[in-house]
Amino acid sequence: MFDLATHTVVMLAFAAFAAGFVDSIAGGGGLITVPALLLAGFTPVQALATNKLQGMFGSASATIHYASKGHVDLRRQLPSALLALVGGAVGALLATVVPGDILRAVLPIVLIAIALYFALKPNMNDIDRTERLSPFLFGLTLVPAIGFYDGLFGPGAGSFYMLAFVALAGYGVLKATAHTKLLNFASNLGGFIVFAAYGVVYWKIGLMMGIAQFLGARVGASLAMRIGARLIKPLLVIVCLALAVKLLADPANPMRVMIGV
Repeated sequence: MFDLATHTVVMLAFAAFAAGFVDSIAGGGGLITVPALLLAGFTPVQALATNKLQGMFGSASATIHYASKGHVDLRRQLPSALLALVGGAVGALLATVVPGDILRAVLPIVLIAIALYFALKPNMNDIDRTERLSPFLFGLTLVPAIGFYDGLFGPGAGSFYMLAFVALAGYGVLKATAHTKLLNFASNLGGFIVFAAYGVVYWKIGLMMGIAQFLGARVGASLAMRIGARLIKPLLVIVCLALAVKLLADPANPMRVMIGV
């Protein structure tokens, strides 16, 4: 491992705090931390692995805060969390085998579609609605599938959880956010276990960023519970669009190559 200059460490701590704040409300914290880690000189694998470590602190902080206010029942959601963990672990195991080009090409389109859904759907608020999928089927299918994606690739996993909870489970926006953080933590943990086993986690920086992310997530979750859908909905739209733009701006994105940009 390498030593980092003090100003680089401070930059990473600030990035982690900001990521924790944003991620606890709308997801997409990796949009901030992964580029920061790459800028600091980490290899892509080290950046993804270390991001899993520090990201667990933020999602755990938000989950605990939401649960303490009654927005998520941790005991009832434990089976879903375990399935998300397994999905994240399997995804991380296959990360070096499954080609990522297809995901990189399709993901911006999916993220833009999610942003449009939340931006244009009327009466999007904190009130629960009729579920379109039973809790059993939801937990057995969508939860491990999104967890698998989180371990395999990662960006936008929180947005996918949010969309699933709102569109299929019938959750209000705030309740969906609270449950998303729990499942995010579980799939992060699954991916982290695999990366740690391969020895690619930079522990000192990951733990330092984790503390900063924990604090940022605490502030973000408090704000989300105070303001609700009026804050979560627009921030989710912005995060999805920003992530889509970032992916499309990457010169290596297969979609840019296909259209000759």
